[in-house]
Amino acid sequence: MISNRAAAKQKNYFISVGIDSVKVSRGKGEMWRYNGKNNTNSLVIYNGEKLLPFTKYYWGVRIVDDKNTKSDLVISSFETGMMQQKNWTGSWITDHNDTSVKPAPYFRKTYPVQKKVKKAVAYITAAGLYELYINGEKIGNHRLDPMYTKFDKRNLYVTYDVTNKFKQETIALGVLLGNGWYNHQSTAVWNFDKAGWRNRPRFLLNIRITYEDGTTTILYTDESWKTSLSPIIFNSIYTAEHYDARKEQLGWNTPEFNDEDWKNSLVVNAPSNNIVAQALKPIRNIEEIKPVSLRKISDKKYIYDLGRNISGVTQLRVKGSKGTVLRLTHSEQLNDSGEIDLSNIDLHYRPTDDLDPFQTDIYTLNGNRIETFMPKFNYKGFQYVEVISNKPIELTKESLVGQFMHSGVIPVGKIESSNEIINKIWEATNASYVSNLFGYPTDCPQREKNGWTGDAHINIETALYNFDGITIYEKWLADHRDEQKENGVLPSIIPTWGWGYDWGNGPDWTSTIAIIPWEIYQFYGDTRALEVNYPNIKRYVDHITKMSPYGITDWGLGDWVPVKDKTPKELTSSIYYFVDATILAKTAKLLGKQDDYLHYSQLADKIKRAINNKYLNKETAIYGSGFQTELSAPLYWGIVPEGLKSKVADNLANKVLQDNKHLNVGLLGTKSILNALSENGYADLAYEIASQETFPSWGWWIKNGATTLYENWDIKSKRDISKNHIMFGEIGAWLFKGIGGIFPDPTAPGFKNVILKPHFVKGLEYFTASHIGPYGKIESNWTRQNEKNIDYYIIIPPNSTATVSLNAKFIKLKEKLIKRSNRGGFSIHLTSGKHHLSITEF
Repeated sequence: MISNRAAAKQKNYFISVGIDSVKVSRGKGEMWRYNGKNNTNSLVIYNGEKLLPFTKYYWGVRIVDDKNTKSDLVISSFETGMMQQKNWTGSWITDHNDTSVKPAPYFRKTYPVQKKVKKAVAYITAAGLYELYINGEKIGNHRLDPMYTKFDKRNLYVTYDVTNKFKQETIALGVLLGNGWYNHQSTAVWNFDKAGWRNRPRFLLNIRITYEDGTTTILYTDESWKTSLSPIIFNSIYTAEHYDARKEQLGWNTPEFNDEDWKNSLVVNAPSNNIVAQALKPIRNIEEIKPVSLRKISDKKYIYDLGRNISGVTQLRVKGSKGTVLRLTHSEQLNDSGEIDLSNIDLHYRPTDDLDPFQTDIYTLNGNRIETFMPKFNYKGFQYVEVISNKPIELTKESLVGQFMHSGVIPVGKIESSNEIINKIWEATNASYVSNLFGYPTDCPQREKNGWTGDAHINIETALYNFDGITIYEKWLADHRDEQKENGVLPSIIPTWGWGYDWGNGPDWTSTIAIIPWEIYQFYGDTRALEVNYPNIKRYVDHITKMSPYGITDWGLGDWVPVKDKTPKELTSSIYYFVDATILAKTAKLLGKQDDYLHYSQLADKIKRAINNKYLNKETAIYGSGFQTELSAPLYWGIVPEGLKSKVADNLANKVLQDNKHLNVGLLGTKSILNALSENGYADLAYEIASQETFPSWGWWIKNGATTLYENWDIKSKRDISKNHIMFGEIGAWLFKGIGGIFPDPTAPGFKNVILKPHFVKGLEYFTASHIGPYGKIESNWTRQNEKNIDYYIIIPPNSTATVSLNAKFIKLKEKLIKRSNRGGFSIHLTSGKHHLSITEF
């Protein structure tokens, strides 16, 4: 709802759906007409006539506000795809079944266009990766399609409207296939080269054509397609890509090309019997990064510095003699001599020979032109690029650029403050987050590229405050369902071929199955993720209960990569067991499953009691040894008995003071430490930790040149020191919560009612947090006027409200001075609009 009027509210809305846009524009859609009388929500699930495949539907919506003003009827559209497996035509094809063959295969087929085409839509799925061409032009701007899944359970297809390509008398279709995760030819500790699904890449293509005369036809893949090997002589999603331009077949994907020397394709079995639409933001080249410097070591060796750490590839323009071999090595750091250094990221690589160097593209020149090389089926994590040639070449600063690649999620959050270190931490956190978003959330874009579950649930709020990422997580939750064993066990990395079921999993990591659907519900007000994953959450919790019938579990990894103090993993894993049981109980209530609600509520209480009985000293209000994680995790996750919260918070604050106001936690502790302090009366202390610039801290990384987050607090660590890790990224969410004070309301999720609990922390002169939720932009913006006065500006979107809670002695609202009634501060309920509050003697 768009309105500049204060307290604007939706009263009714009308939806019309049909295949005739004119009828829909009049509210007469034949598929569905819906009257949302007295409904102020922004979400409704389609409940009309059954939708047909391959059909374009128009939908119109009109809203009526509380003043009975009607909006214009706004028309949009959507189009259905395959919808069912039986609607695919033709066969999966490849060139042969030898997984050891290195070159990537080309495929082509020409078709005459005999009638005028009204519409042409391409549907393509692949095991591996593909690029689709029509008459020599690449279709779409996606990279690394389709997204990685458990290939023997589920395959994704992508849809393109290619009508404008069917203007010529003859159409040439071309497909180039890459290995991706399907035919992993590199060797590392996770043994993806031994995956049970592994095979030569294959694909299935349908192009559905509708002619002007109303008839239709389908172009599809079969054995008549021709195939040949391409100049991509090696490609690995894990390491790099090798390209020999001397092997190019110019025009291979055009109608004029002579393919008589090519062989026919091989019809093969489908990798799975489940092909579904790829309904998520695609990976793209998002930003071009120009080098900040170029160092010429010799006429055969150059080192580029992009000035920032990114995920993606490099694009090189070069001219040289035929047969010149270039090696482009990508690294995150230089050694003390200024040379490329891969020692921080190649720990888990296990090469069997020297033919597949880590993060090193190899390009052999054709020699007859200025040549451009950009890998098609790989990405890396890097800041520096070393170019070495076997013959002298001349490169300039303009010869190379970095292409920052990631899933194209839309930014929806912004932080701005008077502390430049805080601003840079927020920017670095977001850079690390998107650097690790490639159709699923990963840990790092260089050493692993694995979907580590612990990293993902720790940072789900960071993700959703800053980016509209729901479609990525809906896809990843489907990956969870594919990977879950019958007994409920999930692996620590998802997707996986089988690694991670026996190490690294447990409730402290694989609570993703419960936490992520719950957070989607909080941020979007959408219950669908909870509904779909409810059986999986239940099966998972039941498995932990079977393993640990007394409420305590030791299953997990624990507080990974701590600064110093190591919290017992039994405590943290049991806390996440409680979190999962609590989410399951809340979800059961939400979905009307009363028996489950009672059962899992009782289970959650049992787990809480068991944790407190074993780890809480009720006399001293200390958990365990009183480490930062031991105290903050029970506080943050609701384990601490109500009457002891303030004492536990006091003990936590004292421990932080003993640690010189610095972090002394690992991964799990970073989720709780700042939040537990700011939510329990110690926001100033939380800010002091967050803004530190000495070891160990986020600011310490920034002061030492970081543009992304690191894997280890110790930047000189000999291992666990990837320099682009989202693992410690919870601070990106805490800035919205702990200072800006923006929270979704669990009783009115999706920011239908916004909870605002700002903290005007000492050390900041101004702070702004904004987030675009389902109802519009929310902003929490404060400026310090002097020691005793704060100006606080709020934006609450139309059709929503806010509850503003302030811990202050006086507040001035619309020229009215209000005195707080008790020591705990007070709350004000505000309707939508812009509000200005003057706060005194807080």
